[in-house]
Amino acid sequence: MIKISMRDVLMVAGLLLFTFHISQLTANAQRRDFLTDAEIELVRDAQEIDRRIEVLVHAADRRFDLLKIDVSKPAGKKESETWGDLPKGERIDLLFDIKRLLQKAIDDIDNISERPDSAILPDPEIKKPKTLADIFPVAVRNLAAAASRYKPALQKELDSTTDQMQKGVILDSIDSCNAILESVTKLPAEVDKKKKKNN
Repeated sequence: MIKISMRDVLMVAGLLLFTFHISQLTANAQRRDFLTDAEIELVRDAQEIDRRIEVLVHAADRRFDLLKIDVSKPAGKKESETWGDLPKGERIDLLFDIKRLLQKAIDDIDNISERPDSAILPDPEIKKPKTLADIFPVAVRNLAAAASRYKPALQKELDSTTDQMQKGVILDSIDSCNAILESVTKLPAEVDKKKKKNN
């Protein structure tokens, strides 16, 4: 007959409670919208891929700011009111947001790459409208520039956190940054606009 001590029962119960708590945290973070209402509208309005990537990158930058993680954000103009309130959430929520923003950016670029006919282009009525060949490389390069800013900061966070759940989310974001940085190497070399004008 197997004897089970009270200590064993308490250990198993504690382990089950811990596992349940972690799974609940993961489920809550995944159910939570990773964009605010105002950001959703901005993404919806940014139909051209280069503009959409700019919006997604800025949304990620906002979360890094809230986490007080320096990602060497380029100095630029003041954020407009169209961005609405800052996102809210615990540290793990904001880290999940960043992970999902990077994944959305990758998915949007992959979708255009696989189905170029589905790309929404700037208004053809404007003078010298841009083509997909113009805006797609810009989108990929802008995302890669963000990934190269994010990766060292994420690595630093990974090294300093002891929370296993946060480590997992951060590792996923680092993997996304690596995939983005690898994808930019597949683009044709960037044309020097000054040289092009002189020819």
